[in-house]
Amino acid sequence: MAKGWLIGVMVELAGERAPVRHFFAVGQEDRATAEWKAVDSALKLGPVAASPVGGLEPVHALGELTAKTIEAQALRPGQIRSLGPKTPRLWATVERPRPD
Repeated sequence: MAKGWLIGVMVELAGERAPVRHFFAVGQEDRATAEWKAVDSALKLGPVAASPVGGLEPVHALGELTAKTIEAQALRPGQIRSLGPKTPRLWATVERPRPD
């Protein structure tokens, strides 16, 4: 089971013509709870988009955070970390199977 999630939330920012996807790392095992916590944090930045924008859902779990990533980035249980609008490459790691 996941110990954390990478969540993207479409936020309407002042000065932008369209909502911008803002990324959050959430130290929560339950995906739905992690999405709601990310939305709560996004509301501090501005209103959350009410419908899909450019084919992207307003709230989207991009994937589970691996235990290795959580440890490396020091994400505590229950913590919500705002990662900004750029794709967070350090958080979006994928563990590849080792060749046998």
